[in-house]
Amino acid sequence: MTTRQQLSEQQLSDTALAGQPAAYWTGIAYEALIAFTRARQAERGYTQPQFWLLRNLSKNDISPDGEGMTLPELRAAMASYIRAEDDLAAEAAVLLERGWLARDAEGRLWLTEEGERARVDLKRHTPAIRAALHEGIDDADYVTTVKVLRQLIRNAGGAVA
Repeated sequence: MTTRQQLSEQQLSDTALAGQPAAYWTGIAYEALIAFTRARQAERGYTQPQFWLLRNLSKNDISPDGEGMTLPELRAAMASYIRAEDDLAAEAAVLLERGWLARDAEGRLWLTEEGERARVDLKRHTPAIRAALHEGIDDADYVTTVKVLRQLIRNAGGAVA
């Protein structure tokens, strides 16, 4: 077990927790939440970036108009949440092979009818992932946590959406 894992496993008093660096804990939380979410999605045969591609191309989800987009346009649209290791070209190739996306002569990717059905099916699993992550956390505590994180972001000079 690494020192980082040992620290995250320790039972700390409220006083000790109050002195802990928020950046450390938010980093640990981010990595754990992403790993958990991606593992649950992989169990169902898709990746998080594939789901994001479908969502960003669907007029019934994130896309305002359902118009096709190029990979650079999709990368820009996902800039706030895509990870450095995510290879959108490779992920799109899988979706093209499955028939969930189509590519036009200008290189724009379009969601197919089959892709829209897949997006709807995949989205049905999102509440179960959320429920597993929120187990033992009541909504009031969760809201307080998000409010605290938003204030930390503002205090650090960051933008809160």
